[in-house]
Amino acid sequence: MRVLLVVLDSVGIGALPDADKYGDEGSNTLGNVALAVGGLALPVMEGLGLANVVGISGLSPVEHPKGCFGRMAEAADGKDTITGHWEMAGVIISKPFRTYPQGFPKQLLEEFSRKIGRKVLGNYAVSGTEVIDALGEEHMKTGRPIVYTSADSVFQIAAHEEVIPLEEQYRICAIARELLQGDCKVARVIARPFIGKPGAFTRTANRRDFALEPESPTVLDALMEQGKRVISVGKIKDIFSGRGIAESYKTKDNNHGIETILQVMEESQADLIFANLVDFDMLFGHRNNAEGYAQALEEVDAGLGRIIQAMDERDILIITADHGCDPTFPGTDHTREYVPLLVYGQGIKTGVNLGIRKTFSDIAASLTELFDIEYFSPGTSFFDEVR
Repeated sequence: MRVLLVVLDSVGIGALPDADKYGDEGSNTLGNVALAVGGLALPVMEGLGLANVVGISGLSPVEHPKGCFGRMAEAADGKDTITGHWEMAGVIISKPFRTYPQGFPKQLLEEFSRKIGRKVLGNYAVSGTEVIDALGEEHMKTGRPIVYTSADSVFQIAAHEEVIPLEEQYRICAIARELLQGDCKVARVIARPFIGKPGAFTRTANRRDFALEPESPTVLDALMEQGKRVISVGKIKDIFSGRGIAESYKTKDNNHGIETILQVMEESQADLIFANLVDFDMLFGHRNNAEGYAQALEEVDAGLGRIIQAMDERDILIITADHGCDPTFPGTDHTREYVPLLVYGQGIKTGVNLGIRKTFSDIAASLTELFDIEYFSPGTSFFDEVR
């Protein structure tokens, strides 16, 4: 068997029962995007049973879905990238990652500045595009990196590639990663390079995430230890600090991600291809751009159709998400939502309603059973239901 696990970053499918604790009651990334644009056209995912899970404007339930369908709840507290991805790999975090909505402590930033040999700008919660528009010109004059955060547990560093070269940006991010441990621990330090001139700055594809290592073994670790080959596409390697990953491919955008998945399917010997398509979240969810989000969904839907055409009898495709980021919702933060679960393969059943899964870790449990490896997952496998 070969599994293609594709994460549509932030494509949530309705508020979780505890969404009110996060201020996210009423969020529904997929449903609200569809309403905002007058209906979506997603024939591939519709055919797999997406609209059999919940109502989505423009889509209809199908009588004979080609795939199996359901949705998953997040067991861990939180709504961030690390929490969601780790959970689907079998690790439910023990406590939520710390956030800094008022900025980072003065003493921490002073120590950071001392170690990198530069003072910093910013230090508040803000959108990445807004902060480079506001502080980019001063950064270019002073050479000071821009530090900012969000509602997630992140320490983000923005710098112009012609002012602070990429390798130096990555070096100072590594220093921040060393500092942000213990009481000041954050899930990710993120390099956010940009280019351009004042009034026309743009972020580049040279982002790099410096994540914590998972706090316990993941199913990726178990797969590697037991002779299976995991190849990652997109930011998966960064999310897991490289653990359990045999080979990785960076991507520039969703379309490049689809092309890379197809290339890996054709050229590489992989047991699990684990991919993240990030544009939904990065370019559209956080920027409250429902129209762009809808277009990205339709483009990726067509790309999933190409992946399905390239699959053979050994392949199983799992489509899911890691959290929500409703672009129609107040603010620009992630939203606490269910995520879709679509499963397709020539060798599995069709039309099976997988219901509401209690944890994203059901994916890890299913991979454990499918590959017949030894691994304890807190989830429940759905493999028996579909084979």
